[in-house]
Amino acid sequence: MERLISFIIGYFIGCIQSAFIVGKLIGKIDIREHGSGNAGMTNVTRVLGAKAGIFVFICDILKGLIAFNLCNFIFGGSLFSNNADVLYGVYAGFGAIIGHDFPFYLKFKGGKGTATTLGFLLFVNPLIAIITYIIGFITAFVSKYISLASLVMTLVFPILMIIVKMPFETIIIMVIVMILCYYQHRENIKRLIKGEERKFSFKKKNG
Repeated sequence: MERLISFIIGYFIGCIQSAFIVGKLIGKIDIREHGSGNAGMTNVTRVLGAKAGIFVFICDILKGLIAFNLCNFIFGGSLFSNNADVLYGVYAGFGAIIGHDFPFYLKFKGGKGTATTLGFLLFVNPLIAIITYIIGFITAFVSKYISLASLVMTLVFPILMIIVKMPFETIIIMVIVMILCYYQHRENIKRLIKGEERKFSFKKKNG
């Protein structure tokens, strides 16, 4: 029951769709009808500029962080710590990703969940999270493909979890997160294979 409650709490936190809200407040647009159509940091940056994109990125990270720590505190008795059993926090983080990707009030059309995932990874295991962040940053810096960096990070994290022998159930959830990430990035993967994926820039798209 605690797992389900954690997931539900995470889901509703994840449903706070910052990209959609910023698009409406700043650009007076539905961000899902512009650019790539994705309600996430990359598309917001391309359509509305770097400041809006960074704000959305921070908000999306906070969703995963808050969901994880809230449920870890409620059911594990630990706040901002990975010393307790992190299972409930992981379920909440997973719920936040689902809420971000499939918000019920936006006809289940949201973002891709990468930033929300990054928000709670640090509390699952700080060491492998930092390694994952570094690998993701290097991938993005060298390739200029945010989508590729997202795919690499979500692949690396569960692999490292297996190496350090984290609890099996936690690993399974993160594998599901990885599969969901790859599903959400399926069009990006096709474009990467064809060499047609757009490289990321903090410059606002003109027109």
